[in-house]
Amino acid sequence: MIVLAIVVIVIVSIIARSVRIVPEYERLVVFRLGRMIGVKGPGLVVLVPIIDSAIKVDLREFVIDIPPQTCITKDNAPVDIDLLVYIKVFDPALAVTSVSNYVTASTGIAMTTLRAVVGDLLLDDVLARREYINSTLRAKLDEITDRWGIKVTSVEIKEIKPPRDVQEAMIKQMAAERNRRAMILEADGKKQAAILEAEGYRESQIKKAEGDRQAAILRAEGISRSLELINEAASKVSSNTLFLQYLEAISKIAESPATKIVLPMELVTGLTTIVRSISAGRSSSERQSSE
Repeated sequence: MIVLAIVVIVIVSIIARSVRIVPEYERLVVFRLGRMIGVKGPGLVVLVPIIDSAIKVDLREFVIDIPPQTCITKDNAPVDIDLLVYIKVFDPALAVTSVSNYVTASTGIAMTTLRAVVGDLLLDDVLARREYINSTLRAKLDEITDRWGIKVTSVEIKEIKPPRDVQEAMIKQMAAERNRRAMILEADGKKQAAILEAEGYRESQIKKAEGDRQAAILRAEGISRSLELINEAASKVSSNTLFLQYLEAISKIAESPATKIVLPMELVTGLTTIVRSISAGRSSSERQSSE
């Protein structure tokens, strides 16, 4: 019974090792007596016991986190760069037979290529041209890993740390730039305020001038109307009324202590005319009464 149990356990373990269920995202590279016979999967895969062996390969894209690398730029400035490399296996057979460990190999080649790319750039370019570094690294890595059945899909720089003195200079430069922008904004605000104030003053002067013009027009119209009324009133005054006004004026002049009285020529002419008209009126009335 013990021997039978041992035999059953061995048979079950052999069957378990021989029958594989391969998911959609995996493949089995099958070797028979040391010779690769193909790539199996997905689904149910049956291996010949003892004779066949298989290596599982994951086809999903995965990321390699490259530890921070100290690189020397073209102008001899050390920078620490943290990198992420996204890769995937497109040929499981090459990934198994062409390289012993494609993850370790991809990591190593990424480090050396990163140093080579950064070494051809100045520090300012390293800090400003991340996209260029990413694309250049991806192209160079993909060219190398292609023979391993590996596809480099993307390269992303996580962080670039320049030297401490460069960081301090960058901080000072950023502070100076912020101060410059603040001064520009303040000057622009003052300029806009001055423009608005000047426009407001100009509008007020225009309105004041318009008000003065309207007031002058109204005053002129009032004076014109007053003169018209005076002219109308004067036209209605009779000669007798004028004569009385002249006499009243002369009597007031005579009351003054002056020994000489100067009368305007117009006044004398007017009095003469009025006296003649009064005399003519009396003569005509006497004739009518005698008749």
